[in-house]
Amino acid sequence: MLLDAASLYFRAYYGVPETITAPDGTPVNAVRGFTDMVARLIAERRPTRLVACLDLDWRPAFRVEALPSYKAHRVPGEPDVAPAGLPEEVPDTLAPQVPILLEVLAAAGIATAGAEGYEADDVIGTLAAGERTDAVLAVSGDRDLMQIVREEPVPVRLLYVGRGLAKAEHLGPAEVAAKYGVPVSRAGEAYAEMAMLRGDPSDGLPGVPGVGAKTAATLVGRFDSWAELVAAVTDRTDARLSPPVRTKLAAAEPYLAVVEPVVRVAQDAPVRHDRPDALPGSPADPDRLAALTERWGLGGSVDRLLAALAKSAVAG
Repeated sequence: MLLDAASLYFRAYYGVPETITAPDGTPVNAVRGFTDMVARLIAERRPTRLVACLDLDWRPAFRVEALPSYKAHRVPGEPDVAPAGLPEEVPDTLAPQVPILLEVLAAAGIATAGAEGYEADDVIGTLAAGERTDAVLAVSGDRDLMQIVREEPVPVRLLYVGRGLAKAEHLGPAEVAAKYGVPVSRAGEAYAEMAMLRGDPSDGLPGVPGVGAKTAATLVGRFDSWAELVAAVTDRTDARLSPPVRTKLAAAEPYLAVVEPVVRVAQDAPVRHDRPDALPGSPADPDRLAALTERWGLGGSVDRLLAALAKSAVAG
């Protein structure tokens, strides 16, 4: 199980009242909510390995260099918001909670991983791409991760929590293909290509003017790769593009030439773990976890996490 940590703790912050505080009055709503989500995911999904993947750079230089508009409107101080209404700039009362929840994970013995200069999506994409032993379940509210679903060499699925954990969607190639009208044989790759054509204002991706989601899905379904589609723009003998659509794509050729590395989730990020990813049956540092629980008033949430770990170990 690969957790998009920032995606989950932002949702915890907005989903749990800020009146949930530590004994000293410090808000711990995100810590409590995040810990409860992790406990629930472990209890319900029973992973044998788990990694909380971190956003070490939410706007990587290589993406900005390729497309300067990438997330430009989410730079701190701007009023725009990220997908699902989550501001990119961390709220004042959330920022101090992130180190606490990372300490809780460390004391519990749950692995975290990040890659300098990359987003959490890239960490997830790299770990999923490299897995050869166990089926993978990524958990995120970011639609971009629909592109990692696949069947081989091991099944990779996305638990999409864009509408909350209670309404989570379990998505594989068949579900992504049915949802967006892309080919099931390469649903993940095709979803990314559809997103490139369609664009995404929340990420600063302009897309191709005049090409919406349905047209984009139809187009990617006619080609076996992004390179093949782009090549067809200048090949007027290729009947898979109608003249009106070819004209629209040709007008957006500078964008099409640079957008692929912006949208594709990296599969070769220099990921570093803080510890092995085997899910522990008991906390790595029980004294430290007990101290954190008492200081921050995390009793019920940590108890649920420990119960989930113990039950998962017995089931394993």
